[in-house]
Amino acid sequence: MKTAIIALIIGFVIFELIEHLLLPLFFSIKRRKNKSVCGVSGMIGKVVEVKKWKKNKGQVFVNGELWSAVCDRPMEPRSKALIQNVKGLTLKVEPLVDHVPLKRLKANIEE
Repeated sequence: MKTAIIALIIGFVIFELIEHLLLPLFFSIKRRKNKSVCGVSGMIGKVVEVKKWKKNKGQVFVNGELWSAVCDRPMEPRSKALIQNVKGLTLKVEPLVDHVPLKRLKANIEE
């Protein structure tokens, strides 16, 4: 009977060590390799919708928020644009060309 209780206690301790030490350590190491989905690095390459635009600056809608944006070319409200860079709280965008696939545009950004 004592050996059964000792075996259960040892099994319980081993299970708790695996559950509270080894698994969290494994998943934290695995997660470190993933690309960030928030912050500046997560915004570059996203498609935004132009809300207001005058000459070369305006406001765009991305991730449920309005951001200030600048572009070298004029754009129209309700058009789509692609985030090229982030400087402070201002996005540098380029108009999204309808005939160019988005994957091709993202490939140009990563090069």
